[in-house]
Parts: sequence; structure tokens; C-alpha cells
Amino acid sequence: MQKQVTPRPHSFMLLLMVAMLPLSITAQLNKNASLALIQRVLPKHATHFIVESIPAENGKDIFEIESRAGKIVLRGNNGMSVASALYHYLTEYCHCQITWNGSNLQLPATLPVIKEKVHKVTPYTYRYYLNYCTFNYSMSWWDWNRWQKEIDWMALHGINMPLAITGEEYTWYVVYKEMGFSDDELKDFFSGPAYFGWFWMGNLDAWGGPLPLSWMKSHKVLQEKILQRERELGMKPVLPAFTGHVPSAFKKKYPNAKLKATNWTNGFADTYILDSEDPLFAEIGKKFLQTQTKLFGTDHLYSADTFNENEPPSDDPAYLSALSARVYEGMKQADTAATWVMQGWLFYSDRKFWKAPQIEALLKAVPANKMILLDLAAEIEPVWKRTDAFYEKPWIWNMLHNFGGNVNMFGRMDGVAAGPALALNDTASGKMWGIGLTMEAIEQNPVMYELMMQHTWQTEPIALDAWLQKYVLNRYATTSNDLVNAWQILRQTVYNGKEIRDGAESIITGRPTFDSTTVWTRTKLNYDRKDLLPAWDLFIQAANKGIHTEGFRYDLVDITRQVLANYAGPLQKKWIAAYKEKDTAAFYKYSKAFLQLISDMDLLLATRKDFMLGPWLSTARSHGTTPAEKALYEQNARDLITLWGDANSPLHEYSNRQWSGLLNDFYKPRWQQFFTLLQNSLRTGTEPDLKQFEETIRNWEWKWVKTQKGFPVVPTGNSVQVAQMMYKKYRKEIEK
Repeated sequence: MQKQVTPRPHSFMLLLMVAMLPLSITAQLNKNASLALIQRVLPKHATHFIVESIPAENGKDIFEIESRAGKIVLRGNNGMSVASALYHYLTEYCHCQITWNGSNLQLPATLPVIKEKVHKVTPYTYRYYLNYCTFNYSMSWWDWNRWQKEIDWMALHGINMPLAITGEEYTWYVVYKEMGFSDDELKDFFSGPAYFGWFWMGNLDAWGGPLPLSWMKSHKVLQEKILQRERELGMKPVLPAFTGHVPSAFKKKYPNAKLKATNWTNGFADTYILDSEDPLFAEIGKKFLQTQTKLFGTDHLYSADTFNENEPPSDDPAYLSALSARVYEGMKQADTAATWVMQGWLFYSDRKFWKAPQIEALLKAVPANKMILLDLAAEIEPVWKRTDAFYEKPWIWNMLHNFGGNVNMFGRMDGVAAGPALALNDTASGKMWGIGLTMEAIEQNPVMYELMMQHTWQTEPIALDAWLQKYVLNRYATTSNDLVNAWQILRQTVYNGKEIRDGAESIITGRPTFDSTTVWTRTKLNYDRKDLLPAWDLFIQAANKGIHTEGFRYDLVDITRQVLANYAGPLQKKWIAAYKEKDTAAFYKYSKAFLQLISDMDLLLATRKDFMLGPWLSTARSHGTTPAEKALYEQNARDLITLWGDANSPLHEYSNRQWSGLLNDFYKPRWQQFFTLLQNSLRTGTEPDLKQFEETIRNWEWKWVKTQKGFPVVPTGNSVQVAQMMYKKYRKEIEK
């Protein structure tokens, strides 16, 4: 991890003063910040660009591009607008692309001239980014270098309203220390770093801890850097606010406090919520925001979710209205300009409780211009349509897309291409003031994120046929009709968005079973397996012709992985049938083929860093300042993507990953143990003790979680060659 230096007091106070200024001031262009971004993105071409300032248009972000004296002029009202101008130029004129999973920055030797000035104004005041879960399923172990790349990506893609909750634990540490809590009383409060999202939302305490003070201090510094960069690019970060979650030690410190024990029902102990009627609620809420503002400044946007996957004690509208009013009042006492940004997930996830009267009561208690609603999964189920567009509150249309960081090709391509614009132009959509990305994890399915953010600068639905042609050109540096046709097949299969809520996993990642699915390893596909094969054929043909951009290599590995992951289903049926028929030879053949498939997938995925366990564990350990801290962080990293708790966790496999290292070291040994059990059963003619196996495998998994072991952090093998090898080995067999 890069060494981080705490800013000097006078420079920090300057940062704080800037952050406290009105939006019209903070949104002005910081030319140096824009030039620095261009230098980071295009170090060899940065001198070819000129940055100039123009005012916003009717309060909306704007950019312009034109050629002048052999250079490209990028104009914007802030750094995000200038970055968007740069990305528009790169994608529309240079046929380039920047994604998490492969970028193409092979600019022409002579930069294309802009014949007519480009002028773009966004119809959306807000372009929101991130979900509490993203900070763990993807970002748990990020250092400043990785954050810097992400903030650049955000600016290039038009994001101006990012959730910014890194370092929140440090703010709470300061608050509770000032309230007289000891370190010993707090050690059972703070979770480990991989579980902050659910700790911050009040779902769990302590799990994965105790959290070292060194982590809190280093991530306070990291948050300072994140916020400084986001603000200098014209973004307005959303910071957290108090929702009532307090330490269990609160009971002893304040015996008369009005506390409610609540349970997330996912195998974790109770957490404690301070009732908003208790005077301490407003006092702590005010203290938290004041402390946070001293540490990190403010842009007056605060995230607060009072009942995330926890049901309120009463569905009485009057109760919910009073509660909502008190939460907002707590913010207002610390910041009279406060605006409450609420995730609308509860209205989607607990529809039985949150009916129209309850939702209306919760929302209308807050002034109309002091709350912004996030329609968190609008591409799955647009809540705005059954809430009268959130009862006159400004709201944001979001694509959630990914759950748990699972690895699969999936998306609602046609729905995302049309949804935001259709809502924008719908007279019933009320104050739809923004669009956003609220995925639980990133660094997968880059096509869906490029597609979604295409909406930033247009008001009409995206014409997918033309857009996919441009996507192929930008990503693969070719106009290949075969690859355009391949993407049309992908559009109709993995990206058709039908029948299932989120992407299907492979039975390979499920705890060994005779079933075709498990609780969290859901294997139902939204297409016929064989319908994906023609797209694989076309990608392999393109590989044979020498297409080799990074984006192509990633996609070739991903589609090969998907085909092989799908094939595990038919193979499972074969060994199940052989076992039931007591055909020992056939069972050995197909169980062996099943294990070999896992090893072959591991070999394939080892060629891309995107699909490797090693970097996840290595970066986790890099944050530790002692051997004990390194071991703790490694255990956090292993646990989140496997058991998601202890040996009896009901969430096991929720965050499963098809990663090299994890396949060979975790999933394959589990299946080997299962097959050994079944082989013994066939040999002895006795029924296998599946209940005992379940207990044995849970203990084995927990032992794996607590193991310390390194894995490769550098890819091995040639992606194209290994994919071709897998194609030759499996294509005809899968066709059968």
C-alpha cells in the first residue's frame, strides 16, 4: 500500500472551507485537476488537449469539443464535464474505450479533427454511483492508486454524485471516544473491513474484527484523498449520517436509553438501534455530522437508510412519519443545508411491509427539496411506478445489475438501453432528476456499464444495433461483422434479462449436492445453453484471425468461462444418473470429467488478473501492519467470498466467485470429498450419510477460511491459446 501522508493543518482547513462553499462555487472548473486527469489517462497525448471553462446551462452540466490550431479543445463547467468531453472524443472519434476489464487506448497517429463543434448538455442533474455493498464486494482492499483510477473512470463516465463512505469507522471512533467509550467497549462494535457495508447499515456488529486502530487511521487519510479528488473534479460526494445503530455497550453506558434489539436473520447476533424518540438520537446524529464535517468537509448530501432489510416495529403511518421527520431533523441540526439521500431498496426487498401508505408517510415527512430517492433496482422493478414517482420527491433511476460480485455474463440490455429515457420522457415520472449505478459489485460485464452511462448526455433511448457496432469497434479495434453478430447473440442470450432477477451461477460453486441448485447458487439460465455456442464460435474465429485487444482477450475468456460453467449442469446430471443406476464405471467417468472441468476453468481463468483469487488475498494482506493484522484481513477476504460468516452461515456462497485459485483450492476439493463419499457408497452398497457430510464440509470450509496461503498474483498462460484449447476440447462434447 502506498505510503499516505496526513495533510498539514492549514491545507486541510482550506479543503474544508472549499467543501463548505455553495454548489455554484464548488462546481466551477479546476483546470489543473482536469489537466492532471488527462495526463493520467493519456500520458503520451496530454499535450494535444486544451482545457477551457464554460458556464453550466440552465443549471445542468455541459461540455464542448472543437479543434483549434492542431489541438483538441475540451470545455466544461467542471472537471467531470471536461472528462466526459474527453471520453466522448475518445469513443466517438478515436474509437477507444476505457473499462475495468480491458481498455483500448490505441489512438490514431494523428488525432482526428473535429469539423463542427460538439455541444452536449445532460438532462440529468444527478449521476449517482455506488452501493454500500460495492465498498466490500469489490473495494474492501483498495489503496489510493486503485481509487484514483476509479475516480477517473467515474469522471469520464459522467458521475457527479458518488457515495463516499470510506473511513466512516474513524468518524464513529472519534465520536464514541469523546462520549467516554473505551477501546475495550468498542471492540465488539466495529466489524472487520470486509463487512463494513452491513455494519454501516446496522445489520451486524463485530464480525470479522476486532478492527485495528491502524486501519481506521489509514482509511481516514484515504478518505481525505478520495474526497479531495472527487471535489476538485466537480463531484458532490454523498457522506453517511446517523440512523440509530449503536454499540451493545450503549446499554450499560446509558441504561435509560430507549434501545431496540434487531436481528438481520442471517446468522448474526442482534444489533441495537437507538429509538429516534430518545433525545440522545438527535444529539448523537448532530455530533456525528459535526465531527465528520470537521474531518472531511461536506457537500450537504447525506445517506441514511433506517431499515435496511430490517422491518420497523410498527407499520403505523404516523409512527413512520414521525421517525422520518426525526432522522431528517437530526441532520438539519448539524447542517441546515442537509439533503437526505435514501436508498429505495427497502421498498423493493420488503414489499409486503412497505405498501403505499407506509412509503408515503416515510417520505412526505421530509421537505420535498430535502430528500432524494434512489430507485435502486429500476431496471428490475421500477418502484417509482407504484409510488406516484416517490410522492413528489426528486429521484434517481438506477441500474443495480450485480448481486454479491458473482461471476456471470448477465444483464437486461434492451431494458437498460431504453428504460432511463422512457422514464425521463414519461409525464408520470415526476421529479426524475438523475440516473445511476448501484451494483453490489463492479469489475464485470463492462458492456452494461458503458451502455448505462451512455444515457448521461442524451434524452432518447439508445439504438442498440448501432451502439453495439460502435462498441465492437471501440473495444476490439475492428469492424468485424462476425463480432457484431456475436454480440447480437449475446444480446439475445446472456443479456436478454428475462426470467431471472440476477445472473445465474454454476453448480460448480455450490456446496456439493444432488440438486441442480442451492440456496445461493442459483443455476437457472435465461436462455438455452446451446444458444450461446454460436457466439463462442464467432469469438474463437476472431481469435484465430489475430484480434488481440485487451478487451477482446477478456471477453474471449469470459464467454469461454460461461460456456464451461454452463456445461457443469449437464455433467452433473450424468454422474447423478450413473450413481442412481449404481453404474460405478459411469459414475467414475463423469465425476472425473466434472473435476477436470473445474481444473480446466481454473487454468483458463489464470490467464486474466480479473479472474484470480491471488490479487484479492494479496491486497487484503497488504493493509496489515503486523502479522496478526495480515492474517485477520486474509481471513476477512476468504470468508466474504465463501462462507459469509461462520461455519453455520446461511449466506454461504452468496458472494461466490469463479476465480482461478478458488476453483482448484476450494470448490474442487469440496466436490472431491463428495465424490469419495458416493464412491464408498457404491462400493459398500450403503446409503451415504449426507447430513454428516454437510457437517464435515462446513468444518472443512471454516478451516479453509482460517488458513493462510498465498496464490499467484500475476497471470499465467496465453488467454487466446488456452481459450482455443478449451474450444477444441469441449465444443463438440457440449453440442451433444
